Amino acid sequence: MTQLYLAGQGLTQADSSIDYPRPDRLIHGNPKRETQSLYAHTNMDCGIWQCEVGAWNIHFANNKQEFFQVIEGVVRIHDQEGTYIEVKAGNAGVIPPGFIGTFEVVETVKKYFVVVEV
Repeated sequence: MTQLYLAGQGLTQADSSIDYPRPDRLIHGNPKRETQSLYAHTNMDCGIWQCEVGAWNIHFANNKQEFFQVIEGVVRIHDQEGTYIEVKAGNAGVIPPGFIGTFEVVETVKKYFVVVEV
C-alpha cells in the first residue's frame, strides 16, 4: 500500500540549512538563504525556502526543474535576454531545465519549492 506523508514527517525530518550565493554569481547584496527540506526522494526535494533581498546569477542543470509558490515577498526571475517575471505572494512559477538567468529577491521572500530531476 502506498503511504501519504505530511511534509516534514515520515520519510525525512525537517532539516534546515543556511547558505549564501557564490561570490562569482553575486550581483548585489549578500542575501542569507535558509532552506528547510521537508521531503526528499531520489529525484525530488521539496520544502520551504526563505531569502533576504539580493540578486545572483543562476544556471539550472539540464535535468533539473523547480516549481515554487511564493508565500511572502516578491521575486523576479530574469532570463538572458533581460525579460523577467515577477512572482508575488500567492503566485507560483516554474524554472525550467537548463535555465540561465538571474534570481532577484525584491522583498524578503518565503516560498514553497519542489525541485525535480528529470
